[in-house]
Amino acid sequence: MNAIVALCHFCELHGPRTLFCTEVLHAPLPQGAGSGDSPGQVEQAEEEEGGIQMSSRVRAHSPAEGASTESSSPGPKKSDMCEGCRSLAVGHPGYISHDKETSIKYVSHQHPNHPQLFSIVRQACVRSLSCEVCPGREGPIFFGDEQHGFVFSHTFFIKDSLARGFQRWYSIIAIMMDRIYLINSWPFLLGKIRGIINELQGKALKVFEAEQFGCPQRAQRMNTAFTPFLHQRNGNAARSLTSLTSDDNLWACLHTSFAWLLKACGSRLTEKLLEGAPTEDTLVQMEKLADLEEESESWDNSEAEEEEKAAAVPEGAEGRELTSCPAESSFLSACGSWQPPKPSVFKSLRHMRQVLGASSFRMLAWHVLMGNQVIWKSRDVNLVHSAFEVLRTMLPVGCVRIIPYSSQYEEAYRCNFLGLSPPVPIPAHVLASEFAVVVEVHTATRSNLHPAGCEDDLSLSKYEFVVTSGSPVAADRVGPTILNKIEAALTNQNLSVDVVDQCLICLKEEWMNKVKVLFKFTKVDSRPKEDTQKLLSVLGASEEDNVKLLKFWMTGLSKTYKSHLMSTVRSPTASESRN
Repeated sequence: MNAIVALCHFCELHGPRTLFCTEVLHAPLPQGAGSGDSPGQVEQAEEEEGGIQMSSRVRAHSPAEGASTESSSPGPKKSDMCEGCRSLAVGHPGYISHDKETSIKYVSHQHPNHPQLFSIVRQACVRSLSCEVCPGREGPIFFGDEQHGFVFSHTFFIKDSLARGFQRWYSIIAIMMDRIYLINSWPFLLGKIRGIINELQGKALKVFEAEQFGCPQRAQRMNTAFTPFLHQRNGNAARSLTSLTSDDNLWACLHTSFAWLLKACGSRLTEKLLEGAPTEDTLVQMEKLADLEEESESWDNSEAEEEEKAAAVPEGAEGRELTSCPAESSFLSACGSWQPPKPSVFKSLRHMRQVLGASSFRMLAWHVLMGNQVIWKSRDVNLVHSAFEVLRTMLPVGCVRIIPYSSQYEEAYRCNFLGLSPPVPIPAHVLASEFAVVVEVHTATRSNLHPAGCEDDLSLSKYEFVVTSGSPVAADRVGPTILNKIEAALTNQNLSVDVVDQCLICLKEEWMNKVKVLFKFTKVDSRPKEDTQKLLSVLGASEEDNVKLLKFWMTGLSKTYKSHLMSTVRSPTASESRN
């Protein structure tokens, strides 16, 4: 992640100061910062953890604040710094971590060496400890602009028995030029930076309590005669963070934390190039995710209301025993018996076609594409789940309604994929219906029931698959065009499974575009049937099966697309031009 993470401090003498910062270097390190070949550069320590190799190196001079580079360094002069403003000692080279996987180096020192970066970090430091603070002066805030970068800042206090108010003010800031990326990383940064802050505050609190126990400062100050304010500031300003936390390895630990933060935050989000508008599957998935979030929020609100009601217990109810919530107990028991998911039984559509046979697979695929109810009866729950995961790839996301495994039959309006246990009865009208297909999985009586050469024969050799329907598909029936193209791709052995998956995506997108045109033509524009027939001929979907498929797939259109079209009002001129 191209960002800088810095620890800042508000010094009572010098104002906001940058104490420690970690930056990412993709190019080779500048002279004196990363190479150990120069004279005077001696490797002191190396430690490797999590694929990142950390080293501390002594350089001939420090670019941040050495005596020989005071004039050229972008940092403040040594005379303008006190112990509270200083992190690394004079001549300390800083810390370097080498990421072997990406050949990226994470470099930590008190100030960035580049003058422009120093200016950006300096401005962010001043703003985070002066004007850009949240109420209470502790907590996260976001600010910035295109010129100076965008900043995630979290201010906090550290206990100090010698400071005014017994605390000192610090902030941890993350600076990026990518505003969207930084905002999307807010929850991650907030959680990890709060962890670092809690650790620092915990160490400082132990030191503070020990000092107060040995020599209470509050009583001593109250008994001390009044002295000028400036003399008080000069007496307690110079105290370093390592002294406040009593941790000599503080800066090495902060370097490790900041380097990991930059690496983890950069790898958790990836950019994906989208060419054109989002697909219908993407829109439907986004709508489902939004519905789940709303549902979870409503559950949280209802649970909060129940807790408030439970808190108002009558006075005579103290001795009554409260029963545990059944939902919670079942959740805990489920967690206790949780097992890792089993591998998929059916690997792909081609694999399923080989197992079921060409004719049975064609009948099953025809019912799937037409939107008819597909019922699998088997004792193996994992097999049913695997079959549905493979079959659903033939449909748009909005057309898939799955009940993976049920103890009773569910009507077709509730689901088009239904898993049942073998003893569960299916109504007679469903078995005789042309709008349903049943796949019964029986125990095999022979070792090989499907063609040789099928993948993973061992896991399926114990099963026999029987596909039945009230209206079986005739062998000479043409069927929908997309089904014929899918079968052609599956039978072409020159195409790998990945290529077939991409072909399937392209076919679905092609027919979803036809669905969009038909929806606008019939539902929005309300064209007559004669014009609709002409449109279907132009789209190459005038056959009966293709028309049924388009009407079913129309139910998979996203709410966003439908509402956008339905909200458009035709102008009178447009109506006249069509007439």
